[in-house]
Amino acid sequence: MTDQTKEMDDLEYLASYDASLYAHPSVAVDVVLLTVAGGALRTLLVRRDSAPQKGRWSIPGGFVRMDESLDEAAGRVLQTKARLEGVFTEQLYTFGDVRRDPRTRVISVVYYALVEPERLARAVEAPAGPTLALAEVAVAANGRVHSVEARAADEAPLQLTFDHGTILATAVERVRGKLDYAPIGFEFLPDTFTLLELRRVHEAILGRPLNKDSFRRKILDRGLVEPTGERATGLGHRPPELYRFARPGGSAS
Repeated sequence: MTDQTKEMDDLEYLASYDASLYAHPSVAVDVVLLTVAGGALRTLLVRRDSAPQKGRWSIPGGFVRMDESLDEAAGRVLQTKARLEGVFTEQLYTFGDVRRDPRTRVISVVYYALVEPERLARAVEAPAGPTLALAEVAVAANGRVHSVEARAADEAPLQLTFDHGTILATAVERVRGKLDYAPIGFEFLPDTFTLLELRRVHEAILGRPLNKDSFRRKILDRGLVEPTGERATGLGHRPPELYRFARPGGSAS
């Protein structure tokens, strides 16, 4: 059989193919946006303005269009729901519980991103568009994270929609797992920072305090940061040393 014959067979098959023979689940993307602000882990949430579960809070998300890729859908969601562009995202997990959405069978491909707190704060303060909140993520200090609680600025709990508490917990678990080998925190800190500032980022993600000396040894031994040779200004008679994240493959020049 020649390649041309194979191609003709495919064209004939596709011309008579009936897609309605099989049920089609809906596919959505959700994008978890995490930051550290005010000493707490926070996430950007959108208030639902329509049924089902109108008034509850959700991770920015939407259905994938027939003419776009998953990455393109995630970028569109960031623009239309979170008022953000140019955010680096990674795929987190696919959530496909049969009853996760009361409307129909919906499979959600979830992305996550670590974002500077100022960018999320500006998105919340923008006058037009969906109602957004930069909510505190309350997580368990020890053990595997199974669910989280989102809180408003006044500490009032925000009721999450669908399985978004589980999705948030999965994102937190992923970020916690990266603390030991990746420079988590550079999205939340300036180019140079003190070890105290970095420790507070780790404490916010872990949900518990860390021993100062143990944290210092751990961070320096793993080579994730390097001293700049400079010290912070305006912080007393013995200002702390400033560090920066080490560049892959060697020290910064």
